[in-house]
Amino acid sequence: MKETINNLKKVYEYGKEFKLNMIIFTTLSFIFVIVDVIYPIFTAKQITYLTGGLFEQLIIVSIVILVYSIINAIKSVAIRKNTQIFFRGTFKKLQIAVSKEILKIKIKDIDKNSSGVFIERLNKDCNELSHIFTIGVGNLSGLLSNIGIFIAVLIINKFLFLFYLVSSLIITYLHLNKVENVNKKDKILRVQQEKNIGLTGELVRGIRDIKMLNASSSFIDEIEKSITFVSDKTYDMRNTEMSYNLLIEIVTSLMEFMLIIILIILVKINNINLATAMVLFSYRSNIMNNLMEKIGELLINIKSFNLSSKRVFSMFDETEFKKEKFGIKHLSKVNGDFEFKDVTFGYTDNKKVLDNLSFKVNANETVGFVGKSGVGKTTIFSLLCKMYEVKQGLITIDGVDINELDEDSIRGNITIIGQNPYIFNMSIKDNLKLVKNNLTEKEMKEACKLACLDDFIDSLPDKYDTIVGEGGVTLSGGQRQRLAIARAFIQKTEIILFDEATSALDNETQAKIQRAIDNLKREYTIMIIAHRFSTIINCDRIYFMENGKVVDTGTHNDLLKRCPSYKKLYESEIKEK
Repeated sequence: MKETINNLKKVYEYGKEFKLNMIIFTTLSFIFVIVDVIYPIFTAKQITYLTGGLFEQLIIVSIVILVYSIINAIKSVAIRKNTQIFFRGTFKKLQIAVSKEILKIKIKDIDKNSSGVFIERLNKDCNELSHIFTIGVGNLSGLLSNIGIFIAVLIINKFLFLFYLVSSLIITYLHLNKVENVNKKDKILRVQQEKNIGLTGELVRGIRDIKMLNASSSFIDEIEKSITFVSDKTYDMRNTEMSYNLLIEIVTSLMEFMLIIILIILVKINNINLATAMVLFSYRSNIMNNLMEKIGELLINIKSFNLSSKRVFSMFDETEFKKEKFGIKHLSKVNGDFEFKDVTFGYTDNKKVLDNLSFKVNANETVGFVGKSGVGKTTIFSLLCKMYEVKQGLITIDGVDINELDEDSIRGNITIIGQNPYIFNMSIKDNLKLVKNNLTEKEMKEACKLACLDDFIDSLPDKYDTIVGEGGVTLSGGQRQRLAIARAFIQKTEIILFDEATSALDNETQAKIQRAIDNLKREYTIMIIAHRFSTIINCDRIYFMENGKVVDTGTHNDLLKRCPSYKKLYESEIKEK
């Protein structure tokens, strides 16, 4: 019980903005619990005490019953409208809060879990938490109401389905129409929900690129727009459903009114006695089954709620996932100098990727990293962006320990272009705007031209508004790389990291991109990891790595003369051509 109360308090923090709606649906629910308990007993007694000669009084009582039924139907709609407002507001706030927490989780913990872990918590579990107040109040009020009605039924005794054959056919027809119209809206909703799930999935699957692009705020804006759209469509569908429910309840009330009239007439002509009529009218639902069902539902919902609470709030308190930690020092202007001092790092405790690595890169210098796969080249880039934390040693930017710098000083000043860049399921334009919200048409086209992508985009029917699919699935590997390069050109950070960024390009395009990279020299600090020596051959300096260490450094010609391993690697590439 204590756990449930604590979890309710946590969820309420996200729904308290809509507390008026909660007060309305809770108050109405419990007021009508009392009414539902007293009303059947009161009505039964009033009708029982009437004699056969007081026909006019029976009509008055019947009208009272009709008015009560209509008010009850309107009450139900009022409760549902307010519960929907409370639910959608709470759900939206929870999802946005969880999205922000996911972006704070350490990559190490992201690596350990599948994306489904986070997607499920972001969608299903947040839904479960947002529903608890509405479902809980409904369960409790329904349970108490059924107990009261059950007592009334014991007093009245029995039930007959005499009039219900015709009325049920009419109500069934209305239900079928409701299902048809709600399904139409549900189809539209599901399409958007699929897009929303895809977008929230990309939040997890594309988290490295979001972090490296320093695009957390932009992506949260996209998430919020998508969530709001789904929320509005859901609300529209629920309104349609509630309107039909109101009509069905009014028709049901009219049918019950007609049943009362028929029973009165039967009593008037002495076909049945009043006591039997009361039994036939009152015993119209299987109260015992409903009572047990409500108790079962309440227990199941509490258990499910507590489980979802544990899964969601563990993402906030670091009990399950550790959060990234940054310093407070901010560099408003980064020169681009950085240094690794005796850095040792491994993704697991028993295997080193970098071993006492030291090197320095000066501002506006272009350096290359060469070595066989697995020597730690890409790891250098990940550590520089603080995607992982070093176990030993020191990394500095402009002489400042990166552990002292805030997130924007690091990721806002570094652009990394990988061999498998993540392209989001948006338009080409929106992919580019992720790194610069106020991107102009001119800047966008210049960046794409520089990345040799402009001719391809111009050949598309929707040009820059073309949706590229999840992960950029509609693009070739080379097109994805060029789009990522264009994105980097737009970002224009002081430090640009190329990690096999031209690996999927043909020789002609690779040569064009190489010229574009050459044009950036002397203005930016550039680091290049490349499989092709042609990409790094003109670097100011090249670091040759083996076993997590720099074994030699110099220009291409210097290394050819004095480093046999470098020369061998270079000659093996020439032979492959």
